[in-house]
Amino acid sequence: MDDHANPDATATEAKVVVVTRAESDDGPLSSHLREFGLEVLLWPAVSVAVADTSALDEALRSIDQFDWIVFASRYAVAAVAERVAAPPADLRVAAVGQATAQVLRQRGWSVDLQPEDANAAALVSAFATRPISGLNVLFPASSRALPTIAAGLTQLGARVLQVEAYRTEPATLDSDGCRARIDRGGIAAVTFASPSAVIELEHALGREHFDRLLKAAEAVAIGPTTARELVERGCSPVVSETATLRELAQTTFRLVQTRH
Repeated sequence: MDDHANPDATATEAKVVVVTRAESDDGPLSSHLREFGLEVLLWPAVSVAVADTSALDEALRSIDQFDWIVFASRYAVAAVAERVAAPPADLRVAAVGQATAQVLRQRGWSVDLQPEDANAAALVSAFATRPISGLNVLFPASSRALPTIAAGLTQLGARVLQVEAYRTEPATLDSDGCRARIDRGGIAAVTFASPSAVIELEHALGREHFDRLLKAAEAVAIGPTTARELVERGCSPVVSETATLRELAQTTFRLVQTRH
């Protein structure tokens, strides 16, 4: 466990932040937090695994039959871009969030629709202002994708094909070590970049220690969907101003600074 803090050093303990997303010790969120002088405890509650891609492969063989393709995460972008070097000229691309759009552009894909707010409901609202009824939409998604996008676009009259592009699974976490660290105290904030991270951290820690952690530390959510999972558990999270990992880190930094 990445824990080098001295429990007697109050000033240092006040700057300890838990990262629950699936990333390595030098991952983007951890790196941003360290840039702000914060100490990171890496507790990845979820992991991203390869899915059975037979349905995705079949859909992509007929990609020219779709009018739109919708991406809600960089993992979906990676799964598709590994199989399709460049999209058909007539295919329009929608992205949820700046990070997803950035990865698409890095891969050479243009982005035709990106809502200002980085969440699924905002994407559906953005589509509501466009003629989408009767159009074919491909939605490569996580195994845990919420129904918001597919159901919302279907309600607008689109023909949506949702296929699994990757799996979101519980990570192997040192739960005993995490619980012992919670008992010691001194964690200033916990960052959550997905609803799955909230769900799986609670499962890994158990409800008692999960509640104890979030009563003592600030919960910081990357967006409203993630925040709702925390609210349902009796927590009052702070929501990042924009749904990017850098802004999540900056929001956490500001929050930690105001605690003391």
